[in-house]
Amino acid sequence: MIKACNITKNSVVEIAGAPHTVENIVVQTPSARGGATLYKIRFRNIKTQQKVDQTLRGDDPFKEADFDTREVQYLYKNGDIYTFMDVEDYSQFELNEADIEDAIPYLVEDMEGITALMSDGRVLCIRMPDVVEMKIEQCDPSIKGASATARNKPATMTTGLTVLVPEYISQGEVIRVDTRTKAFVSRA
Repeated sequence: MIKACNITKNSVVEIAGAPHTVENIVVQTPSARGGATLYKIRFRNIKTQQKVDQTLRGDDPFKEADFDTREVQYLYKNGDIYTFMDVEDYSQFELNEADIEDAIPYLVEDMEGITALMSDGRVLCIRMPDVVEMKIEQCDPSIKGASATARNKPATMTTGLTVLVPEYISQGEVIRVDTRTKAFVSRA
């Protein structure tokens, strides 16, 4: 059992017999003494992708879900099927586009650092790293003398994802993108 106060982002717990991953945690202390700290947690069902929001006290218990994590590499796409390879034993598995739709804008061929959650030898879902490096396919030309605090402009990545970047960034550069917020982080 794990207490609500010990749950972290990307933890996997069991709710009503189904594994759920933690997407977001907001800690609230309504009183100045801190005796009634509340944890507002957004869970996502790994199998059905449904969201579950709960407000909990710090000592509310959860059962940890039984699963394995494996580091995988994205290989290629064939139609609506995405092929991944386990980096430990080099076995390959395929996932449908509908199963990984949140990760698709960040998938670049031969990408490593992806984690697969597995249960009973079956892949439940994949988890992208918090920050990925992507190449800019198209954006407006950079403006000479533009500063980091200047306006932003849209840039389209090689995967089709559009991210707002500072004006000094130019086409062809590799940037770091936060997969949780779809936001520009820095140059790579």
